[in-house]
Amino acid sequence: MLKDINMRGAMQKMIEGAQDKFCTALSAIDDTPFQEDKWERKEGGGGRTRVLSDGPVLEKAGVNISVVHGTLSEEAMSQMGGGQNAQSREFFATGLSTVIHPRNPFAPTMHANVRYFERGAEDAPEDWWFGGGSDLTPCYLFEEDAQHFHQTWKNICDDSPGADYPHYKQWCDEYFFIPHRQEHRGVGGIFFDNLKSHAPELHFAFIEKIAMALSEAYLPILEKRKDHPYEDAHKEWQEVRRGRYVEFNLVYDRGTRFGLNTDGRIESILMSLPLKARWEYQHQPAPGSHEEKTLETLKTPKDWI
Repeated sequence: MLKDINMRGAMQKMIEGAQDKFCTALSAIDDTPFQEDKWERKEGGGGRTRVLSDGPVLEKAGVNISVVHGTLSEEAMSQMGGGQNAQSREFFATGLSTVIHPRNPFAPTMHANVRYFERGAEDAPEDWWFGGGSDLTPCYLFEEDAQHFHQTWKNICDDSPGADYPHYKQWCDEYFFIPHRQEHRGVGGIFFDNLKSHAPELHFAFIEKIAMALSEAYLPILEKRKDHPYEDAHKEWQEVRRGRYVEFNLVYDRGTRFGLNTDGRIESILMSLPLKARWEYQHQPAPGSHEEKTLETLKTPKDWI
């Protein structure tokens, strides 16, 4: 298992560095500082939340890290993922989570997270596993953006023993799906959970590459689209699509439910929600429009590379 590896410490150091790196890059583009809140959880642990809101480029951006531990409720155990064979209800969880909502409707939303869990005592965990992923959610589809995003993650998977891009890509398409809309949240990326089939240091190296490549995957897209001309109608469509983002996160996202069921910090859990969203009755895009093309793609996933 992990008796010779201080994975808890390695993960904390890594996510702190990844948070610093990505926040620095985002602040340089937006020329706006992040608001930082350091918080403690009464049951054990805490975190560092950084949020940028209402900037010239980023309407809302959050880059959070957390290191928490305690005792799981029965409901939280059902949401936790791996470790179902562990008897102990004691847990340790740490990770980085980021969601970027740009102001320009032609620039896509991006989400990413990496995480590590243990069940049982620190000196002799009964089970451990890694999870994470990243997905892109455009309001207006540009195929070259989706191709760049997917290629970044495929390159990392190809360079990481045990990682499987085709499997993680399909997993992402299946996970970020809104059943009551019969729509996928975006154009996908990669998603994985319960990684423990290889030595822990191999899985750690893989998710470290993901955490450190957030700028590489997303910022070229943001730079390309942030100054794209737009009108009020484009913003209205963006807010309708962000309503879909809210629906998925509040109804289906397992991480949101886990946070709520472990008495997590509400402000940090709901950081992923956009600053503005809307719901219009029976809203449909105009036939033949860019909006309709994007919606059609969200209904049927495709291979981007």
